[in-house]
Amino acid sequence: MKTRAGAILSAIRLDRDADRSLSVQLYMGLRDLILSGGVKPGERLPASRTLGAELGISRTTVIDAVDRLVAEGLLESRVGAGTFVSDALAQHAPVAALRKPRAAPVSPPRLSATTDHALKAFARRDRLPHTPKAFVTALPALDAFPMTHWARLYARHWRRNRDMIMGYGEPFGLERLRRAIAAHLQASRGITCDPAQIFIVGGAQQAFSLIARTLLDPGDAVWFENPGAIGARNALIAQGARLVAVDVDRDGLVVADGLAKAPDMRLAFVTPSHQQPLGHVMSLARRLELLKAADAAGALIVEDDYDGDFHHGSQPQPTLKSIDTNGRVIYVGTFSKSLYPALRLGFLLAPDGLVETFRDVFTCALSGVPTAPQAIVAEFMDEGLFATHIRQMRRLYKERYEGLVHHAARLSGFLDVEPATSGFHALARLGAGVDEHALVEAARARDVVLVPLSRYCLEPIARTGVVLGYGAVADKQIAAGVDILAGLTQQAA
Repeated sequence: MKTRAGAILSAIRLDRDADRSLSVQLYMGLRDLILSGGVKPGERLPASRTLGAELGISRTTVIDAVDRLVAEGLLESRVGAGTFVSDALAQHAPVAALRKPRAAPVSPPRLSATTDHALKAFARRDRLPHTPKAFVTALPALDAFPMTHWARLYARHWRRNRDMIMGYGEPFGLERLRRAIAAHLQASRGITCDPAQIFIVGGAQQAFSLIARTLLDPGDAVWFENPGAIGARNALIAQGARLVAVDVDRDGLVVADGLAKAPDMRLAFVTPSHQQPLGHVMSLARRLELLKAADAAGALIVEDDYDGDFHHGSQPQPTLKSIDTNGRVIYVGTFSKSLYPALRLGFLLAPDGLVETFRDVFTCALSGVPTAPQAIVAEFMDEGLFATHIRQMRRLYKERYEGLVHHAARLSGFLDVEPATSGFHALARLGAGVDEHALVEAARARDVVLVPLSRYCLEPIARTGVVLGYGAVADKQIAAGVDILAGLTQQAA
């Protein structure tokens, strides 16, 4: 197989009934493509015989048109290599006049009522930075990822049978990965389940959208932590859910507040292992209270355990799913935090009563996620590399958190880091007189990322603060970031 057989030029249209000859039409079509950037400088054209066959014309006709373009300097003929678009054109922008004019503006198409409502209700659409710097949130320690082991498994996978690695794959997810996840959940999170209950998705965000689409009608009440996770909030809004802002205290979601506001809730969304963004761990008493409320309402609970593997304090509380005896909890996990975000790989663990429903949905309405990342993650887990990586990251995140607390101690009174026992972000309270948004904007100007607590709120709350991610950067960068904040807080004072 030739590595460079030339561009596909099917867009060129030839009219055999036109007054102009086919050679002239081809010349003009090629010229327009070259000058408008349709084929790039240095790009190879197909051989004259190939192009003639693809356009249904003779080779001689092609040669006539190409020779004319070579004479004009738009094409270069290289002996033994072929014909290429002239490299000299790289110095010039495409000629806009040769592009097709835009159609006259028309009124936008009518949107569905659900989408129209969602676009108005979504949380802020400006995307937070996701490159390693102080104090980016939601980004794991990419600098500590075991790339050598990963590359070995990746190469091994692509040497296997083509039918296995290139076909459509299993709609519910690779069986080997589902078994590995089930074993990990039992050993690490105290959840006993059957692999048949696990469904592989393209990240936690897809899981939230799928759950909402499957279980909610527009207007159904959903208890949602306030403040709470932005991505999950938008996924639920997109399906027409009516989000009920439920207060959060140090014990987690305040069930009594939810019952007072919406006793008829259809769904509750919680992050009990490490509340997003406050960092609180839901107490066992509050977990039992939430399960009781869901049972009484005939509702379901979505447990988002986005970074539960990374506890670095005392023994963690049991997951909500592990103490659910009535099949009320849908557990959602992601590899974006435990491995890396570009995998776009997550899973949901369905209660027994929903397994057949999700099987039907995945079979009929979804095409599954790529097999390759699933297979590599499964081997990574089966070889014990995942468990080793988690242990190493727990130690690393604990060190980086302690470094943050140490460096930030001199900001006491202006910015106080609250205790954290899990994950790789922490909340910092702001002192009296420190403006949350002004501090965030001033830090941004110095290339330091702070996320205001208000960004996570469905409804305004009394407290102010900023969320500091510490997982993605080393101690030196954390210290440098704190130095900048020290200067900013002094200016604010």
